Amino acid sequence: QVQLVESGGGLVQPGGSLRLSCAASGSIFSINAMGWYRQAPGKQRELVAAITSGGSTNYADSVKGRLTISRDNAKNTVYLQMNSLKPEDTAVDYCNAKGIATMTRADLEVWGQGTLVTVSS
Repeated sequence: QVQLVESGGGLVQPGGSLRLSCAASGSIFSINAMGWYRQAPGKQRELVAAITSGGSTNYADSVKGRLTISRDNAKNTVYLQMNSLKPEDTAVDYCNAKGIATMTRADLEVWGQGTLVTVSS
């Protein structure tokens, strides 16, 4: 069983910065991609940013240029550097990992517990 441990959420003023971290641990799991999703009140969960093991990234249009995802494959950790935060960035951010179980070859998708990012003055 893979567990994702998140940290870094909190309250920040508009224009401020936060850095989220998510570390994957547990059962052997070949992670193909890790990413961050967010869910704001009354809205569906949406992709914020994702990164593959090869370093390919994908961002939501709303965060391009402000948020940067990075990954340390050795640590199975993904980071989200969030700059120039806006009130509309307020959401519960969930770490996500997708990959293949090394023994069963089954597709796996694991979610973190979520961390609240609140952007407010």
